[in-house]
Amino acid sequence: MNSSATDSNSLLKLKGVGPKVAEKLQRLDIHNQDDLLFHLPLRYQDRSHIYPIGSLRAGMECQVTGEVQLSEIKFGRGRMLLCRISDGTGFITLRFFHFSNAQKNQLKRGARILCFGEVRRGKAGFEMAHPEYQFIKEGDDIVLDENLSPIYPTTEGVHQLTLRNVMSQVMLKLKNNELQLENLIPETLLEKHQWPTLKQALLYIHNPPVDAQLEELSEGKHLTQKSLIVEELLAHHLSMRQLRIAMHKEKSPALKKEKYLLVQQFLSALPFKLTGAQQRVIADINFDLEKTNPMQRLLQGDVGSGKTVVAAVAMLKAVESGYQAAIMAPTELLAEQHFQNFKVWLEPLGLNVVWLSGKLKTAEKREALEKINSEQGQVAVGTHALFQQGVVFNKLGLIVVDEQHRFGVHQRLSLREKGRSSEGFPHQLIMTATPIPRTLSMTAYADLDCSVIDELPPGRILVETVVVPESKRDAIVQRVEQACRAGRQIYWVCTLIEESETLQAQAAEDTANLLAEALDSVRVALVHGRMKAEQKEKVMSAFKAGKVDLLVATTVIEVGVDVPNASLMIIENAERLGLSQLHQLRGRVGRGSRESACVLMYHGTLSRNAKERLAIMRETNDGFEIARKDLEIRGPGEVLGTKQTGIMQMRIADLQRDQALIPNVATMADQLFQHYPDAVEPLIQRWIGQAKKYAAV
Repeated sequence: MNSSATDSNSLLKLKGVGPKVAEKLQRLDIHNQDDLLFHLPLRYQDRSHIYPIGSLRAGMECQVTGEVQLSEIKFGRGRMLLCRISDGTGFITLRFFHFSNAQKNQLKRGARILCFGEVRRGKAGFEMAHPEYQFIKEGDDIVLDENLSPIYPTTEGVHQLTLRNVMSQVMLKLKNNELQLENLIPETLLEKHQWPTLKQALLYIHNPPVDAQLEELSEGKHLTQKSLIVEELLAHHLSMRQLRIAMHKEKSPALKKEKYLLVQQFLSALPFKLTGAQQRVIADINFDLEKTNPMQRLLQGDVGSGKTVVAAVAMLKAVESGYQAAIMAPTELLAEQHFQNFKVWLEPLGLNVVWLSGKLKTAEKREALEKINSEQGQVAVGTHALFQQGVVFNKLGLIVVDEQHRFGVHQRLSLREKGRSSEGFPHQLIMTATPIPRTLSMTAYADLDCSVIDELPPGRILVETVVVPESKRDAIVQRVEQACRAGRQIYWVCTLIEESETLQAQAAEDTANLLAEALDSVRVALVHGRMKAEQKEKVMSAFKAGKVDLLVATTVIEVGVDVPNASLMIIENAERLGLSQLHQLRGRVGRGSRESACVLMYHGTLSRNAKERLAIMRETNDGFEIARKDLEIRGPGEVLGTKQTGIMQMRIADLQRDQALIPNVATMADQLFQHYPDAVEPLIQRWIGQAKKYAAV
């Protein structure tokens, strides 16, 4: 998909696209006009009619028109602009936290506007925060959309209107056959499943008619979507299959000894016995480590199931065989947590545990690098700093990667490359707390063998889960205030799955401002994906140290540090998340001795699927049961965190939602390898493009 653009295929040939806009589009992996076709909508909005303000309900996403009755600036934590508009049937307040003087002057009393946004319950009735709006001049007719409006993934500096403008131009070209697209799925398969051609599917998805089934489209069940989903899943499956074949040809050191004394000492010093599941997984790992080709094993285990102890046993085995072991975690906080654990466990056994992170001062970093490059550094713990330039291992035998879905495949392969020696590649153990059903791992982890710790140690406190509508927000805010007074700490998670990280961050910021305004005596802090790692660490450390009562966050805290005093979590828009991600978030509370609770707050009317998902969260705390239920109902999900960072950046497929298609995809992959080998590489290029570089790392 990312071949250098020919003149006619260049983005610069489109109206409204100059060199600066083209550069910003490249951040979205859009390098030419063909790429635009495959930059698919996340969701749709219905702007085909106007609602009377008097008929609005909390949670609706809709379009209203009215005249500005009142416009004022109010001061809270920062300035905000409040505009009250009315259409004769009622009034609604528009709230802007970020605004210019020009906006303030334009949104004056008497101005008529058309605006679109989500209706929320505010202090003085309904309100919209940062709605999209346009002015209506006297005598002008309001032109309503004739199709559903697509909402695209975007990036800073690229507005939805810009994307819609360039999309409409390429759609016209596609319609007039000025852009040529090859059908790479064989015709026999298209006919068999009654799928539309690629051209038909793309024209529909970018511009669905107003009478299209919005629920069907939002759940990825429309036939046009399915045909593209299968093609994308197929491309990923083929690329992972190629990776596995290449890896099986590699060599690695066989770690084999009569007795492992350090392992025995470590296990006998633990204040608990290993569960049967932990013992079984250790046996799987031992079997792999004794082979002469690299272990590539995925270890799944629910939050608190004891994966780190299993990793420690594998690392000790590598050290006793005369090799180094390294463990990499996605955040400074999580890596530091591992470092403290491994120091307590391994230093009494006479081992040297080395810490490496981007935050180290020059002298500390030099010392750490020297140890890693010598026999002194038997165990290295760190963030992605472990695979950066200048890090040279002495004799790396085993790599453990924690929370794999927070790293790209290419990142763990980069670390593997670090350990390359005359004996071959180091073994790899990849850990995740996200339970992944088998069909799912057929594509997501087609290059790995899988083990599961499906048993929790006895004595974990269960988190009570309640489901409440957004209309009860005021009561929830009161509950938060009471909990803070009682000395408890709280997470408030904003899960606006929006078209960009910028808007996610803004929504979290707005929520933090509103909560700080409502809760004078509560110490409120904010953490989101657009903050620098250093800022995030600082806020999380303050929360852990008890200097913050209420932490407002986006889903960046899904994988995080232990805060035993945090015993209440509120998740906004809970209906928009998959079961597995909800379970991961809930796992942040209930880590201490206090009774803990999780409040799942939903907007608007719930679909049948969403009702079922939230009911399951209320009924069970078992991650594997949740994963099984997810598989049964096939609801939209984020099980692998693929919309943040991850193994696979999907354009339309959702591995959790679309898992029913995966066995079929595996069969199709076999057919392509055998009968249509020429289609394999173009398919991978179309959907993965430059991201496939990881296979060559």
